[in-house]
Amino acid sequence: MPSYDYLCPACGPFEARAAMADFDKPCACPDCGATSPRALLRAPLLANMDGARRRAHATNERSADSPRRSGQSAGQSSGHSHGPGCSCCSGGASKKPSGTFYRPDGSKSFPAKRPWMISH
Repeated sequence: MPSYDYLCPACGPFEARAAMADFDKPCACPDCGATSPRALLRAPLLANMDGARRRAHATNERSADSPRRSGQSAGQSSGHSHGPGCSCCSGGASKKPSGTFYRPDGSKSFPAKRPWMISH
C-alpha cells in the first residue's frame, strides 16, 4: 500500500498508508482522531529506480509509438536505412548487373540462376 500525506486541522500534517482505491478518501488523525483530508505536501518519489530499470522503461515507452525497424541500428532514429544499394536511399547508385544473358534471336537465359527454369 502506498503512503499518502494528510493534513489534520488541529495537529498538522501526517503520513498514513492507504489502499490505492482509497487515495481520495479522508483519514483519521493518529493523534486526535479528527477526519483529515489528503494533502499534496511532497513530490512523488519517482526516481528511486536503478539506471537499468529506467532505461528499460524508456525503451518500452519509445517502442509503444515508434518501433524500430529490423534494419535500423539502436543509434539511428527515423529516416532511410535500407542499406547499401537501395534505390530510394543510395542517391542514384549504379544498378547491380542482372546476370541475364540475351541471345541474338531474342531469347534469354540465366546462367547463374536455376538451370531447370524455362525462359519466359
